[in-house]
Amino acid sequence: MRTTEIRVHGVADKGPETVLDRPVVTRVAGDRDAGFHRVRPGFGDPTGPSGATLEAYRWSGLTGGTAIRTFSLVLLLPFVLSNIAVWMLPPRPGAEAVGKSLCRLLAATLTAMYVLAAVGMALDLLAWQCAAYPRCLEGRRAISWLGGLPPGQRLAALSVLPIAAVALLRRLGARTWQLPENTVATRQAAGADRLDSPAFWDNRALLWRLASLHVAVALGTLDLALLAVLAPHDRHPAGYALVAAAVALLVTALALLCVPVVERSITTNGRPWPTRVAAWCAVALTALTVAYAALPRGPWTAEGGLPGYDVLVAGLFASQMILLLVLAGLILTRRRHGAPALLRGLGAPVLVSVAIGVAVAFSSGPSYALAEFLDRGSSPTPVRPLPPGAPPLSPPVPYRWALLGFSGALVLVVVVLVLGSRHGRTLRRRAAEEVVRRDYPEAARVPPERVRAVRDRIARATAAHRLGSLLSAAYAVLAVLTLGAAGLSIQYHGPGTVALRVGGLSLARPVVFATDLGSLLIAVFALALAAAGLFAYRSSAIRLVGVLWELATFWPRAAHPFAAPCYAERAVPDLTRRIAHLTAGGDGVVLSGQSHGSVLAVATVLQLPAANRSRVALLTYASPLGRLYSRAFPAHLGPDVLRDVGERLDWRWVNLWRLTDPIGGWVFTPGPVRPEDPATRVDRRVRDPVGLFIPPGGTVPPPIGGHRFTPDDDLYRAVGDLVERLGR
Repeated sequence: MRTTEIRVHGVADKGPETVLDRPVVTRVAGDRDAGFHRVRPGFGDPTGPSGATLEAYRWSGLTGGTAIRTFSLVLLLPFVLSNIAVWMLPPRPGAEAVGKSLCRLLAATLTAMYVLAAVGMALDLLAWQCAAYPRCLEGRRAISWLGGLPPGQRLAALSVLPIAAVALLRRLGARTWQLPENTVATRQAAGADRLDSPAFWDNRALLWRLASLHVAVALGTLDLALLAVLAPHDRHPAGYALVAAAVALLVTALALLCVPVVERSITTNGRPWPTRVAAWCAVALTALTVAYAALPRGPWTAEGGLPGYDVLVAGLFASQMILLLVLAGLILTRRRHGAPALLRGLGAPVLVSVAIGVAVAFSSGPSYALAEFLDRGSSPTPVRPLPPGAPPLSPPVPYRWALLGFSGALVLVVVVLVLGSRHGRTLRRRAAEEVVRRDYPEAARVPPERVRAVRDRIARATAAHRLGSLLSAAYAVLAVLTLGAAGLSIQYHGPGTVALRVGGLSLARPVVFATDLGSLLIAVFALALAAAGLFAYRSSAIRLVGVLWELATFWPRAAHPFAAPCYAERAVPDLTRRIAHLTAGGDGVVLSGQSHGSVLAVATVLQLPAANRSRVALLTYASPLGRLYSRAFPAHLGPDVLRDVGERLDWRWVNLWRLTDPIGGWVFTPGPVRPEDPATRVDRRVRDPVGLFIPPGGTVPPPIGGHRFTPDDDLYRAVGDLVERLGR
């Protein structure tokens, strides 16, 4: 049997030349975004040591490529994180629908937070606060015209900016990597959330429905922010009628997010009429609200902050806290004992709390930066009075609590990292040293520095998983407390005011300093992410953004429609179609997935028909399937699903892993090999490094690979084993 080895790279791709270990390659299928490459004829051996034809699938073009695309991905980070959370829900009989509804409501609050941030900068700081003070407009031709308009017309004019922000979100959310050839044209059953369902990677209908409802939530939030100013001032029935309509629109849109009408199992194209009506009603209501704001009114003086804006922001934070607690309570009360899950199954609420924290950074950071610019550095605090004639420009009080929480989160992360890395370090080192002595009998004859280097790499790899859980849990607790304090800020004011009342200036000064530090750090954080988004696509030195997006955009958009597009909706059908073509011609295929590429490989196996699977074998290495994905996404890639993959392939599966790898590892729980259980024969631990001595003819000892896997003897032996099994 002729065999093709298809290698699927992981994150931070270095090109098909590196994947194939050949200097010159050519694309044989696909395009520049995602394509299959082989050795160019006449430029090296096209086969590996096992005799299999080498082929590489490069999919990294789907996650970057241009500055605008990468920058937009960074801006969508809160939406991306909230979308992952819905896939982290553990399998709970009778609670799946409720958990999804809560995740979608939390995703909707992030859309509302995005709109309120635009409202705060355009309407609160510019149209309301700055335009009321001549000193703020002095020497600024771009906004000086606002001083000649009454407050209502200023709000109507600058409401164009939040509307444009919503239109930008809608446009970004319409992007998809799905090809027309990948459309599933039949009505799907209720099991479309399984990875082996043909409709799993075709979610365009769900996106249309969710996008319509999120547009309604976004425009309804804008309408409510405008009417919170206009209706109390006018005291006219028309204003109160518009308020009632805006509230009804928001309630309807949020209710529709919780019912099965948005699920993918209805149809594959088209939108149900309730979602279409909600979107068009939102557009009409926004037009009426802006027109109402532009109506002429009597003399009206704008003072302080935008009326009602603080209440809306605080109410949003309080709602997020309540939804997070309800989601956590639902998971804990319906927890299945014995099932492995990340953070005891609380990965979804923890990740949403991280998404909220990033959204707070993106909201409060630009708001405070704009306030500092407009008031020329004279921001008021309880211990720092304003200079004479300075405009008291200030973002809403709830943001001050968020900034204080950000400072606390930074301190907490440092403390947990320091203490967590030290706790149990001696025991980890002793255990790692025992492994080194057992794996390398020559350890007693090599310099002790070399032994310590290998030992420390093993110990650090062991500690990485535990530290990640500790950091996530500590951050989630602090995030919930911060949201609660921000939600109660209308009654108890800002942290500086509370500290002044409780402990006087001696307590207020450090609290104000921590708040100012938080504003600086959160602005630096937002700017750093923006800069990384602009330059990561062209600089190999900035790997964080690429790694983050390749991990985060694997799952389809099922909670937030404005998240970054899912690359697997293109990559998995590509691999399925290519394997079907090769096996139809009589070839066997060894699907070889490195790191995150192993997740794509497993998803591909679950999509293959039985006739194609009979000629496929699977090789995974540096794989996060067992340590991370199986525990973080137990409902979709849990132990039962991974066993199903092995059974579908008749256990033609080999997984290579190292103790020095902090990310990859075993697929099935390590233990003694049991002949009656074929799953125990999948995992093969390989030594890393291959030896401690300098090899003959070499000049340095073999390097410690860790998570980096390059083609070596261990990989060639595994491929040869799988090729032999395919032949049998």
